[in-house]
Amino acid sequence: MRKFLLYFILLAGIIFGGLYAFNYYVPYSEGWRAGKLIKFSRKGLVIKTWEGQLSTGVGQDHLWDFSVEDRDKLVIEKMVDYQGKGVKIRYIERFWKIPWLGDTKYFAKEIVLDKTAETIGN
Repeated sequence: MRKFLLYFILLAGIIFGGLYAFNYYVPYSEGWRAGKLIKFSRKGLVIKTWEGQLSTGVGQDHLWDFSVEDRDKLVIEKMVDYQGKGVKIRYIERFWKIPWLGDTKYFAKEIVLDKTAETIGN
């Protein structure tokens, strides 16, 4: 019985590890989104994650939520600097969200200032 339990736990660990690695290293999709960066903050009670919101049009239906991994320090710095401005964000979409990395399946990997976008107040 102990052997069976040990094998079961080992097999479950291998399956979980494989699924996690697949979800982390194999993106479901990649692309760019453009709009106005309206919110960027560090959220969470126990596990803090960086979360942002991009307005891609007019109204509540055109808000896009995304996350940024802690290790992407340059992206985080630029997000803080570019709040309220028109930006283009390169992102990856994972198959499912990983709670300790972010609240969404979308992870920003790069951000550039969109000089052609109109910004409010300028």
